[in-house]
Amino acid sequence: MDLLLYVPARLVIGLAQLLPLNLVARLGRAIGAIVYFVDGRHRTVALRNLTEAFGEEKSEREIRALAKENFRRIGENFASSIKTMTMSQAKIEKVLSARHIERAIPPDEPKPHKSRVFAVGHFGNFETYARLGSFVLGSRCATTYRGLRQPGLNRLLQDMRNRSGTLFFDRRTGAAKLKQAMQEGSIMLGLLADQHAGNRALRLPFFGRECSVSTAPAVFALRYKCPLHMAICFRTQLARWQVEFSAPIPTHEDGKARSVEDITRDVNRHFEEAIRRDPANWFWVHNRWKPAKKRSRKPKQEEGDSAPEVAAAAAADSP
Repeated sequence: MDLLLYVPARLVIGLAQLLPLNLVARLGRAIGAIVYFVDGRHRTVALRNLTEAFGEEKSEREIRALAKENFRRIGENFASSIKTMTMSQAKIEKVLSARHIERAIPPDEPKPHKSRVFAVGHFGNFETYARLGSFVLGSRCATTYRGLRQPGLNRLLQDMRNRSGTLFFDRRTGAAKLKQAMQEGSIMLGLLADQHAGNRALRLPFFGRECSVSTAPAVFALRYKCPLHMAICFRTQLARWQVEFSAPIPTHEDGKARSVEDITRDVNRHFEEAIRRDPANWFWVHNRWKPAKKRSRKPKQEEGDSAPEVAAAAAADSP
């Protein structure tokens, strides 16, 4: 089974590498449009989520049009990511830009600069987050990941991702190495934190509806005493993206650490603002608002977190 999946995937990737990025993006949009009509399960999830979020603001026709564009965008972004993961730095800078990066890393900060945590989400071509280190000289991007179940596909994906120079740490086994890297400085740690984080995670409102949330950005920022920022990938035009950085999210107040819950509320607020800015740019096909199956347990305060607890807190941070 692994080989049956690996060979077609390798062929598709090889073909995409030969084609111009704009053509790959257009093909991805066409595939996304087809998937909207044939994939009833994910279409239903997207329409339900959009209705719950915007039902009082948009008509049924507008929501359906938004869902169709969302599927096209997802197709465009996944197809484009096959190209952008392996593009040279000179080429990536023609299609990817960074806005307000000085909010996150002041240009006059001494090097090696402090490591920083970035809460990121499934916006636009989110694989481009791995290419951001090149926009800040002396920095390296890092993230955690969970391997695919198929070993061949997992090796193929990681081989492509590793070309970016980003450091990838396995959630289950990489806690010690991640800690060492963060303490050495100049690490831009991106944590995907906009999806369901499991039944035992903290539950907070998101678009007015309670859901399971990842506390990973707050936990990591507090544990490693790092500044915390948002980084959102916006689509500016076909196969063109811009990652926008936020000012620091406060992790301390009056000299004391804020609670993980309060920090995570701020992260969620930034995610909501980014979604409202361009609703089709987010990953609506994910069942973000799964009902709780059992009573939630709040994460422990950051000072008491051990490496395994930190890894557990990041359980929803990477695809």
